[in-house]
Amino acid sequence: MEVKVMENKFSGFEADVLIVGVPKHSDHVPGWEKIDGLFGGRLGEWMRNGDIPNKPKEFAKIPADPGQSFKRVLFTGLGDDKKLDADGLRKVFSAAGKKLREMKAESAAVWADSFALGEMEHLDVAWAAGEGISLGSYRFEDYKTGSNERRAEIREVVLLSEEDGESVMTAFNTGRIYADAVNEARDLVNTPGNMLTASAMAEYAAELAEQYGFEIEVLGKPEMEELGMGALLAVNQGSVEEPRLIVMKYQGTDKWEDVVGLVGKGITFDTGGYSLKTKTGIVGMKGDMGGAAAVLGAMRIIGNVKPKKNVVAVIASTDNMISGNAFKPDDVITSLSGKTIEILNTDAEGRLVLADAVTYAKQAGADYLVDVATLTGGVITALGYDKTGALTNSEPFFETFLEAAAETGEFVWRLPLTESDRKRIRKSEVADLNNSPGSDGHMIFGGGFVGEFVEDTPWIHLDIAGTSDSSAAHDLGPKGGTGVMVRTLATLVEFMAEEQQED
Repeated sequence: MEVKVMENKFSGFEADVLIVGVPKHSDHVPGWEKIDGLFGGRLGEWMRNGDIPNKPKEFAKIPADPGQSFKRVLFTGLGDDKKLDADGLRKVFSAAGKKLREMKAESAAVWADSFALGEMEHLDVAWAAGEGISLGSYRFEDYKTGSNERRAEIREVVLLSEEDGESVMTAFNTGRIYADAVNEARDLVNTPGNMLTASAMAEYAAELAEQYGFEIEVLGKPEMEELGMGALLAVNQGSVEEPRLIVMKYQGTDKWEDVVGLVGKGITFDTGGYSLKTKTGIVGMKGDMGGAAAVLGAMRIIGNVKPKKNVVAVIASTDNMISGNAFKPDDVITSLSGKTIEILNTDAEGRLVLADAVTYAKQAGADYLVDVATLTGGVITALGYDKTGALTNSEPFFETFLEAAAETGEFVWRLPLTESDRKRIRKSEVADLNNSPGSDGHMIFGGGFVGEFVEDTPWIHLDIAGTSDSSAAHDLGPKGGTGVMVRTLATLVEFMAEEQQED
C-alpha cells in the first residue's frame, strides 16, 4: 500500500473514494463548507433527513459530481466528537476499511480535518487510518476454486493534511505495520493444520528472522531428547509430525541483559489426545496455535520499529494426536526443569508445552516472561469471548502491561492465583505436579501450572482461548482469527524500552 500526504484540498489527486468524517456537530469541522460546496450546499439537508448519518460506524456512499478527482464520497459517522478517542477512531477506520473492500476500491483519500476532532490530532488520524483500514479490509485467502469474484485491495491512500507530511506519513505507516502484523497472525490462525505443521511454522519463523535480522534457533526432536524436554515431547508422542521449539532473539541494546521473554503455545491441531474432544469441540482446533501467532506477529512489529529492548521469543509447536504411542492419563513425565508431572488429562497439553518453553526462555536469559496461549475453555466460562484472562506474580510488570493493553484497546482482566490454587496443582501421590486439578477454576489452574516453572521471574500469563478467534465479524475484522495480543505485546516491549531509557 502506497501512502501520500497532500495539500488539504479536494483536488490534485485521484482516488476511487474520498473518506469524510461526520460528527454530531459538523460545524466543529474546520472547512466543512468546502465539502458542502462540492454538493451544492445540500449536506445539511441530507444530514437532517438522515441520508448522511453521524452515528459511529454508520455510512453513506454518495457519487461525486463529474469532474471531481474522486469517484465517490464515503461519509463516515463519528458521533459526539468530544468523546472520540484513539480506540474509537481505530474502529471507525476499520469499519471504513470493510466498506472499501465491499466497494472494491483500490485507492482512497482521507480528509484528516474531518477526523481530527476533540483531542485527536492529524498524527492520531494518520495512525488510526493506517491501522484501521488495514485491519478492516483484511480477508483470508481461502482455498475455494472456480470463483471469478474480483478481490480488490487498497493500493494507495492519500492523506489530505496541512501537517508536516513526513510525520503524517510515518504515523500512517506505523499504524499499518501494526495492522499488517495482526493480519499475518490471523492468516496463521486461519491456516488448516495439515498445512501449518510445526515444521512449517518453524520455516515461517526462519523467514521472519532473515527478514529482520533476528538470531534464530530451531530445536527438533533429537535436540529436545538430548536436553530432556519431556513435557513437549510427551504431547508430541502420538504424532507423525516432529515437534519444533522455535527461539528468536532480538537484541535492541549493547548487552544481552534485561530481556523480555515472549512465549507462545503453538499446538497446530489439538484432538485432546486420549482425553478426546467432542465431535463439535474438535472443530476449529487448527487455531490452537493462536499464542504462537501472537508472538510471531509481535516480533514482526518489533523487527520494524526496533525498540531499544532485548527480546527472546520462544514457541513450542506440535500437534496433539492419538496413536499407540500417544501419552496417556496416569503417565508421569519429566519436564526440562526436572520437575515431574502426573498426567490426569491429555487435553491439558498446552500448559505442558509452555512449561518447557518458559524454562528454555529463562535459560536463554529472560528476566521477564509473558506467555500467551489458547489454553482453557474455563476462561470463556469466566469472562466470555471478548476478554483475555490474565494471571501475574508481579504488580509493577502487570501495570505496565495494562497500560499497553489500554493503548491498543485490547481488554484484559486479571484473575487471582492463590496459595490454595498452587497446593492443588502440586497435589499428586506420584509426581511433583499434576496437570489438571479440576474443572472448577480451570483457567487459574492452567495458567498457575505454567507459573510453577516461572518461579520468581516477573511473569504474566494470557489466556486467549476466547479472544483468538471470532465466530462472527467484529469491529476490527471478519470472522476467524483475530490476531489478538499482537499489538499489545509489541507495545509492552516499546513501553518497557521507554521506561529503561528514562531510568
